[in-house]
Amino acid sequence: MSKNKNYRAAIITANDNSASGKREDLSGRTAKEILEKNGINVVSCVILPDEKQLLCAEMVRLSDRNLCDVIITTGGTGLSLRDVTPEATISISDRMVPGIAEAIRSYGMITTKRAMLSRGVSAIRGSTLIVNLPSSPNAVKESLEYILDELIHGIAVLRGDAANCAGYGNALI
Repeated sequence: MSKNKNYRAAIITANDNSASGKREDLSGRTAKEILEKNGINVVSCVILPDEKQLLCAEMVRLSDRNLCDVIITTGGTGLSLRDVTPEATISISDRMVPGIAEAIRSYGMITTKRAMLSRGVSAIRGSTLIVNLPSSPNAVKESLEYILDELIHGIAVLRGDAANCAGYGNALI
C-alpha cells in the first residue's frame, strides 16, 4: 500500500511500568508494525508514564509542530485512577471524533465483553487525528486492523486530499 507512504504516524504508549523499564512495550511495537506494514511512516515512538501533563505535552508537540498526521496512543484507557489518556486527549483537542472509539469498542465486544470498559476517545487537534487504543497488544492489533482503512481515509480528509484516496468516497462525511 505505497499510497500511504506520505502519511506520518506517532505512537505514544502510556504505561508506568514500560516507562520505568520494568516491562517491555509490546503494544507500541504492535501498532508500529501494523502501521508500517500498511505503508504509514512511523516518525516517533515514545513511552510515557500515566501522567496527564506529560501526555498532553507530547500530543501538543506532535500536533502543533505538524510532525505527524495521526497520533496513536496505547494504554491508559481503563478504569484505574492512573488511566488518564482519554482525559489528556480531550483536554488538548479541538474536535471529537466519537465514531472511531465507538467502532473500536463495538468490535472489541465481539471478542470480550470487557471492551465496554475501555474509555478511549478519538479527536482532532489542528490537522492531526488522535486515536486512543487499549494497552493489550492483541487489542491494539484487533482495533487498529479493524479501523485502518477508515483511519487512512480520515487522514486524507484532514489533509484535504480525500479525492486522491482510491476506493474511498466522501458520501457519508
